[in-house]
This record gives sequence, structure tokens and C-alpha cells, in this order.
Amino acid sequence: MNIACGLEYDGTDYHGFQRQPERHGQTIQGVLETAIASISGERSVVNGAGRTDAGVHASGQVIHFRTNSQLAPHVWIRALNAVLPKAIAVRWAQEVPDCFHARFSALSRSYRYTIWNDSAQAPLLARYSY
Repeated sequence: MNIACGLEYDGTDYHGFQRQPERHGQTIQGVLETAIASISGERSVVNGAGRTDAGVHASGQVIHFRTNSQLAPHVWIRALNAVLPKAIAVRWAQEVPDCFHARFSALSRSYRYTIWNDSAQAPLLARYSY
């Protein structure tokens, strides 16, 4: 099966999306691959529509992975959210054709940069704005 998922994550404590050598710290891709393996018992490679840098968040990152598991997409959502850290959430999942690739099948991408420009600090915005 080829499973696509939509993610939301707070990247503050991560060294970007793309898997890195362990000495660099945790990445979103690495954590996802570990979670998938813990559920399916097999190693799957996670492919993302894009790569975020260290500390960057995502509200609609699309990923896909191939698995021999026959779990239904709604089960993947519950299972992954049960084992993923609170900073990463699977918002949706669906089976997609074998030709689907999160990066190459994307029709568009959008990015939002938030700058807090004030003399006073904004503690509730500090993690999500520059």
C-alpha cells in the first residue's frame, strides 16, 4: 500500500524535516519512520512534499510511505497519533495510487512567514514568529 498523510507539527525542538545522522538530533522524518516501524514491524521510508529547516513548523505537510501492512487509513491516523510526540500530528491519511509521490505529485506549496514587530514581547507568539 502507498499511504499519504497530512501532518501538522511544531518544529521548535527538531532539526528540520529531513533525516540526519543521529548526532545532529531528531528530525520529523526520523521520528515518523520510527513510529511507522513500531506499528507495522517493517522499515518504511517517509517522503515529504517539502523539507523544513530546523525549528520550522508546518500546518499542511504532505508525506507518503509504502507499507505491506493492510491497516486502513483511519487506523493509521489513530495508531500514529498514539505513538508520535505531541509536537507532531497526523491530520488525515488515505491510500493513494502507487504512482503518487508527495514531492513530485504536489500541485502547489505555500509558505507563511510571521514577523512580530513591536517593542513589547509576545510570549504566546514567540515560538511562531520572528
